[in-house]
Amino acid sequence: MTILEAIASRRSIKSFSDREVSQEAIGRILEAAAHAPNHRLTEPWRFYVLGPEARRAYGAALGGRKAKKVEDPTAAQAVVEKVASSHRDLPAMLAVAMTLDDNPEIREEDYAATFMAVQNICLAAWALGLGTHIKSGAVMDEPRARTAVGVPEDQRIVATVFLGEAESVPEPRTRRAAADLTTWVP
Repeated sequence: MTILEAIASRRSIKSFSDREVSQEAIGRILEAAAHAPNHRLTEPWRFYVLGPEARRAYGAALGGRKAKKVEDPTAAQAVVEKVASSHRDLPAMLAVAMTLDDNPEIREEDYAATFMAVQNICLAAWALGLGTHIKSGAVMDEPRARTAVGVPEDQRIVATVFLGEAESVPEPRTRRAAADLTTWVP
């Protein structure tokens, strides 16, 4: 598979088989991530490979956020448990964090570089026959989520990545052609 084929064929995977992902495969994927471009060679990314209990704790933090929208306490607790269990049962889950530089310009560059590392994770996984699903959002700053991952105060979680063998691969969605989004400036 060429890199162009990987880019065009990669999909976000919503359901995974229960086959475990080997430490060797995760190591190869993270090695590819560490080759992402980064201005000033800051290498701001930090990778956390979450085991079942850490995944469950992270899922409980996310479930707790979702449960706040549910009025019935029993139903709210069921939401927490469902999300916690679904995370625990993932074949693999990575949290990708970045170091927090005091300089706002470097911090912004580092954020972009860290997401380039996340893209490398997705492409490397795809090349190895594994699917991924990237998650981001406010839960990344939730104290319980940070505790579940073990992220120190001088880092920020920017994404989590679910990783595993895809049960099915969705059909591609229609995207606009790059030419429609490009302005050639003389």
